[in-house]
Amino acid sequence: MTAVEHVGARVLRAVVVEDPIRVEEHAALVDDESAGAVVTFAGVVRDHDGGRGVNALEYSGHPSAQRVIEDVAGQVAARAEGVRAIAVSHRIGPLAIGDVALACAVAADHRQQAFAICSDLVDEVKKHLPIWKHQHFTDGTDEWVNCP
Repeated sequence: MTAVEHVGARVLRAVVVEDPIRVEEHAALVDDESAGAVVTFAGVVRDHDGGRGVNALEYSGHPSAQRVIEDVAGQVAARAEGVRAIAVSHRIGPLAIGDVALACAVAADHRQQAFAICSDLVDEVKKHLPIWKHQHFTDGTDEWVNCP
């Protein structure tokens, strides 16, 4: 019997939320008996940026952010050969150092496919999602950054 490559993945989650997000939850969501690999990504709030210390940050989203993340996930899933399922969430609101801002999980037949689509998903979300980051630095200054 010849193996048939599966084209197109199910999008099991594509959301912009204010609540904390967990990568482990995304991994469990995409788990599939046909998948030989599950790859995850956690975009975590770090304590520095551009050589300056960061205390905290806040993400604000445009009202279209939910639609955009759904569209991006759908487009990535449609071209995902050998991928069974994907899940992605971006958090908005105030976040502390160490909080997860972006969580992704991809279940695929093979690890190369899972790594490639997870990377693609992260890049496409960061490129298109209308989110702004307000960083608060340890020196008392702050800065707004347009993410897409």
